[in-house]
Amino acid sequence: MYKWSSKVGVALLICASWLSNSEVQAQALPKEELTFLTKAWTGERFEDGRPKISDDWIERAKVIGIDDAWTILKNAGYNNQFVSGWKHVHEDVPVVGRALTATFMPSRPDVDKNILDRGHTDGKTGNTNTWPIEMLSKGDVYVADGFGKIAGGTLIGQTLGNAIFNKSGNGVVFDASVRDLEGLSEIAGFNAFVRDFHPSFLEESTLMGLNTPTRIGQAIVLPGDLVLAQREGVLFIPAHLVEHVVTRAEFILLRDKFGFEMIKSGTYNTGQIDNQWTPEIKTAFLKWLDSHSGEVKMSKDQLDKIMEDRTW
Repeated sequence: MYKWSSKVGVALLICASWLSNSEVQAQALPKEELTFLTKAWTGERFEDGRPKISDDWIERAKVIGIDDAWTILKNAGYNNQFVSGWKHVHEDVPVVGRALTATFMPSRPDVDKNILDRGHTDGKTGNTNTWPIEMLSKGDVYVADGFGKIAGGTLIGQTLGNAIFNKSGNGVVFDASVRDLEGLSEIAGFNAFVRDFHPSFLEESTLMGLNTPTRIGQAIVLPGDLVLAQREGVLFIPAHLVEHVVTRAEFILLRDKFGFEMIKSGTYNTGQIDNQWTPEIKTAFLKWLDSHSGEVKMSKDQLDKIMEDRTW
């Protein structure tokens, strides 16, 4: 007897939802389905159902360490959120924001025609590789699975890179390639995390998923996830865990700064700081926080909750 996998079940559920909503294009995920998949998120959403992480949380996430965030996610049971092995347009420009996703597959003439015809009938213009760009808003990060294609897998060049930055003020994460490296490097504030660079144009690729769950390397990405892309790699933080991850990562930064100062001053030694803290050290840390209140972004309730956690 054939055993139905969870992937098959999800695919059937998505297909059924698509068929029940004729107004939604075949390659887009209906709002109801996206809301279902991200139901742990209870905050504001975009019109299409994507979780809308606030600009404040995005700004706070820009200064946390990706290794700290990864550890916090792993401790919460999220083991498939990080991807390494990227090339960058700039080495020192992080990309942080809400994921807007796209999935490309090798092209097939009949499918290409059907998708283009429907899109053009519904008012879309140009080729499918521009459609995700038109959906971007400020703070978004365009995340695309281009099935790792390099030659002929260049999803953008300088022109589309400028269009992306103009709409989102942000960069991209592509499991694919880009062209016009020199031109892209001239866009101040923009960065692209890609598999490689290539002078070819995009060909033999079809947009099959728009604003849908997708896979980047060995990681799963849902629309609305917080993208944290730094030199070390790319981490996708589920929207409902952003507050949990960011506040704890901020706490770790403060804890480490306190520890460095205590070791440097000779107040405590390395063994005392790099171990489970005694009540005396915890009290000293709280006093230190009072004198550095301008650096503490979390609320008192958030701080108290973290301090009560025995694992920190």
